[in-house]
Amino acid sequence: MKLYCKTGACSLSPHIVMRECGLDFTQVNVDLVNKKTEQGQDYWQINPKGQVPALQFDDGTVLTEGVAIVQYLADQKPDRHLLAPVGSLTRYQTLAWLSYIGAELHKSFTPLFKPDTPEEYKLLTRQQLEKKFHYVNSALRDKHWLMGLRFSVADAYLYVMMRWAKATKLDLSGLDALESWFQRVSERPAVLAALRAEGLS
Repeated sequence: MKLYCKTGACSLSPHIVMRECGLDFTQVNVDLVNKKTEQGQDYWQINPKGQVPALQFDDGTVLTEGVAIVQYLADQKPDRHLLAPVGSLTRYQTLAWLSYIGAELHKSFTPLFKPDTPEEYKLLTRQQLEKKFHYVNSALRDKHWLMGLRFSVADAYLYVMMRWAKATKLDLSGLDALESWFQRVSERPAVLAALRAEGLS
């Protein structure tokens, strides 16, 4: 399998999950500005959406969207317990977290990364994001991971959003449960390996 990534982007989430699963893959870095892979391939030909991540199989089939990719990967290695079995409520609670992180956190960062976003709108965006991270902090109180005792695909996705929150200097003061959780994730061998592979550590 080939995992198409951009350093520090949302593709870091399936990159972490791939390493948590111990799956064999090739990491391919993508220049999203020019839509070229590091080998000079036209990325539009691989993923017509032009975004990362994309997971390409040996037969050329491509799976896109991080939330779909992490579910696929986790299901390949059920013994890693990154996603509960089909039919269990825990699985759907994990998917609810993936949906929340994708819709309420991930997409909310977009205006902060665009230089032409008006400052007034950036301020409003930051305030809304900070409020949402307060909610996540409250959900993590008395929990080791988002789903309780097991690290899941949702934790991998949230970790990337927390990296973005720190990079954009959101006010996370007082969110002690969230900060403790972040430190635990940061110490996981698979996370450290993914960060090293992307030149982030």
